[in-house]
Amino acid sequence: MDVVRQLVEARPDFFANRAAHLGRAIPVRDFIWQSSGLSNAYMVVTPAGRVIINTGMGFEAPTHKRLFDAICPGPTPYIIVTQGHVDHVGGVALFREPGTRLIAQRNLPHCQRDDQRIKQVREAQAWIWFSEALAASRRPQPSAAPPLQDVPVADVSFDDTLDFELGGVRFELLAVPGGETIDSCAVWLPQHRILFSGNMFGPLFPHFPNFNTVRGDRYRFAEPYLESLRRVRALGPELLVTGHFAPVEGAALIRACLDRLDQAVDHVHRRTLEGMNAGRDIRSLMREIDLPPELYVGQGYGKVSWAVRTIWEQYMGWFKAEATSELYPTPPRAIHGELVALAGAAAVLERGRAKLEAGDPEAAMLFAEAALAHDAHDARALALALAANRALLERSGGGNFWEAGWLRTEIRKLEAALGTAAAGRVQA
Repeated sequence: MDVVRQLVEARPDFFANRAAHLGRAIPVRDFIWQSSGLSNAYMVVTPAGRVIINTGMGFEAPTHKRLFDAICPGPTPYIIVTQGHVDHVGGVALFREPGTRLIAQRNLPHCQRDDQRIKQVREAQAWIWFSEALAASRRPQPSAAPPLQDVPVADVSFDDTLDFELGGVRFELLAVPGGETIDSCAVWLPQHRILFSGNMFGPLFPHFPNFNTVRGDRYRFAEPYLESLRRVRALGPELLVTGHFAPVEGAALIRACLDRLDQAVDHVHRRTLEGMNAGRDIRSLMREIDLPPELYVGQGYGKVSWAVRTIWEQYMGWFKAEATSELYPTPPRAIHGELVALAGAAAVLERGRAKLEAGDPEAAMLFAEAALAHDAHDARALALALAANRALLERSGGGNFWEAGWLRTEIRKLEAALGTAAAGRVQA
């Protein structure tokens, strides 16, 4: 019995019913409560007050606070953020009280500076997947209210570890920079053997890590990920409380998942390096390297093929040594339109359709993109691109959040473009 596969396949039931968890406090233990959102907020209740672990997006924080206040209105001596992403820190200002101390790993300001430096381009790209959340975060609010989306400054920063006790509950904070950010930290309650892992394993557990997210972020690295994983695995947690969705219960199950993730990431890392040293090109390695059945983990957030590409570029950079044109700013697509004009759009599209019918939607998509570079309004090219995107989505099974989100967005755009082209023909 593969308990890891069972867990991966069972958890989508929770995703399907996620709406039922919004707007109510969920007991994790009799002293730990969860409020669901884009990412979860948690409250640990002690006789001396409460500790809030992550606060959600700013627009979600009033709901989190209302739910938590109904159970334990405070005081709030501590807030802990497990990373600096906006869906973890946005509500800090709302939860702050006189005397509250915000605790974060010392790299929090570095991560927040990244968010500010590329805010416009990152939000524009992230809109594909998070349009509702981004729209909600931009709604106006009364001027007297706390900031809708806080960019907090920690009162207490730590480098590697930080311990404190509140109301008889011991909290141990551990830096785990192999997570989604270099300021990732885990919160360990040793008396109860409970680990708040935040997003050090990504939002989905146990799934292959997302070493490069297509929404835009810095690369994440395999070796720090493995070091962080091994650090928390050595604790032997009996309850794993992640940044998103339901906790994972049972020391044996958690250990099996962490062992599998360790082995899977190590396998992909080593195989990629071996292929590089053997002279294999990056695209071939993306096609060839996969996980054997005994190393199965989910790929709903990260994908093995994307990890291969990221690992290759982390070691070798963007230059693939395949063509002189790589060195210069003119991309191959700049001449696609001219090549299509020379070959004839009809011939190019016929070849693209043949590729699609032969079961190669990736090649069909390339022909469609070339034809659209020649004429962005060509209904035949739009139709081929639409069919290729649909085939890619069907092939994927829609299981990867990023891939499915991108393909569905492209499908909607192409459907709209085809509708416009059809209306133009009717009017003509």
